[in-house]
Amino acid sequence: MSKVPDGFHRVRGHIRRNPKPRSAKRMNGWMIAGLLAGVWLWGQVFGFSESTATTPPTDPKPAASATADR
Repeated sequence: MSKVPDGFHRVRGHIRRNPKPRSAKRMNGWMIAGLLAGVWLWGQVFGFSESTATTPPTDPKPAASATADR
């Protein structure tokens, strides 16, 4: 058998990379879906529009001061 390089190991005649340690647990799809559902429900119950609502101006000024004659 040939020597396996550092950071690899032999499995059934194949050379595979060693697994890396995970410092933090990954968020799976269900966790992300739950967080999004929670944000959506929070918006349904308490509403986002009251805190960040901006009203458009009631009398917008026209860009041109005079109309064009045709």
